[in-house]
Amino acid sequence: MRITCVGGGPAGLYFSILMKDRDPSHELTVLERSPAGTTYGWGVVFWDDLLDQVRASDPATARELAGNAFRWHGEQLALGDEAPVYVPGTGYGIGRQRLLDLLRTRARELDIELLFEEEVEDLSRLPNADLVVACDGVNSRLRELLRDRFAPNVHVGRNRYIWLGTSKVFDVFTFAFVPTAAGWIWCHAYAFDDQTSTFIVECAPETWSGLGFDRLGDDESLRLLEHLFEAYLDGGTLRAKGPVRWLDFRTLTNERWHHENVVLMGDAAHTTHFTIGSGTKLALEDAIALAAELENGKALEPVLETYERGRKAALRPRQTDAHFSARWFEDVARYAELDPVRMFALMHERRSPLLPRIPPALYYRLHQATHNVRTLRRLRRFAAPRIKALYGR
Repeated sequence: MRITCVGGGPAGLYFSILMKDRDPSHELTVLERSPAGTTYGWGVVFWDDLLDQVRASDPATARELAGNAFRWHGEQLALGDEAPVYVPGTGYGIGRQRLLDLLRTRARELDIELLFEEEVEDLSRLPNADLVVACDGVNSRLRELLRDRFAPNVHVGRNRYIWLGTSKVFDVFTFAFVPTAAGWIWCHAYAFDDQTSTFIVECAPETWSGLGFDRLGDDESLRLLEHLFEAYLDGGTLRAKGPVRWLDFRTLTNERWHHENVVLMGDAAHTTHFTIGSGTKLALEDAIALAAELENGKALEPVLETYERGRKAALRPRQTDAHFSARWFEDVARYAELDPVRMFALMHERRSPLLPRIPPALYYRLHQATHNVRTLRRLRRFAAPRIKALYGR
């Protein structure tokens, strides 16, 4: 097949790698609108399940991903002046630029053509492709050219957020909630190498304007944020890539994912709120799924239909999780009245559709009671055969 991927992010690069690795006779071209070496993000986060999926589909890329990732240990929540609460766990971060570099290196090794500063403004530029993969991000121009076919829908979230980097290395995934006269402001912080961390700041729109971010210049905004999070930055500085841009998260869905020989992938097809940390994972899963379907050798139309149906089904529970996760952070003031232990427990329960409907303190008590019952039942199942063996009853 002659395949053109419009968009040189993780989805397009990894899909190209999978196709070329499985059949070198495929002609793969990746068109990226930005110059080589340009990226607009800091670090991305993932867990062992993504590594397992990549390892199963392309061991060479999995080795590079694991070898270049920064491993962080556990999560902590800090609430005002209270002592932080810690829970164990592990996860990974990797710089977005580093991720793109290793995928581009792998693509070049397989003789995939990578072209930069290539803006596709019309489908007539792609006349010879058997398959066109639109993976050019949430603002996909290719999707917009076929807007009436894909029928995209965008829901804009309430909170404001900004994606920054910092020289402070957070080797524990940190949520720090800071009270201000204008309301709560908080960060999501995690390291992605031994020198840099992603530092996402989020707050309600009233807090954003109340603190003056609607009027402050770039340097003033960063200095104010450094002051607000001084207790957690340990002297580290905050940095933006380009202008300081506060955003409203846009949740994107599409009624259809393919039209004729054009198919959507990654953020061009769907977005899920950053508080569940699945953007890169879902993009790579799209790539794995479409490559697997194409390997079956069926005609293109049924392949794209199966891919769309399967990925929509897989995404549905995650999009629901993301909806309730975003809502939890939009209602932070509701939970900040609790002590840090209870607030952290409910933050981990934020995907529950019941949580917004039940008073937080009551939900916590019910959660603890349910957890204790489950633990007791597991203990009984474990102990019953052993007691019977010892006492014959």
